[in-house]
Amino acid sequence: MANKQELIHFLEQHVFNPILRAKPDDYSDRDRAALEHVQKSTTSEKDRYHHYGSADEVILNFKRDLHSTAAKKVDSELSRLKLPSLPEVKDEFLKLAEN
Repeated sequence: MANKQELIHFLEQHVFNPILRAKPDDYSDRDRAALEHVQKSTTSEKDRYHHYGSADEVILNFKRDLHSTAAKKVDSELSRLKLPSLPEVKDEFLKLAEN
């Protein structure tokens, strides 16, 4: 099984950092507000993952985040903005978690 740092590194590279690096200038005025919202949510989520105590906690909360109502709303915005989301990396993340 991958350790906590490996799992977080995967999420940072494939989901969190691409969202946080997205530039407002690349979006319409209407989409800039949505981008700001998903970037705030992502900052909180990234911080939350760093504070989990173990790889098992990261995996458990990743699975919970796939189904939470709040996450689904953010995932919808991410999809509209053509940014990555947790469901998009689910299979690859869980495969890493098992190794």
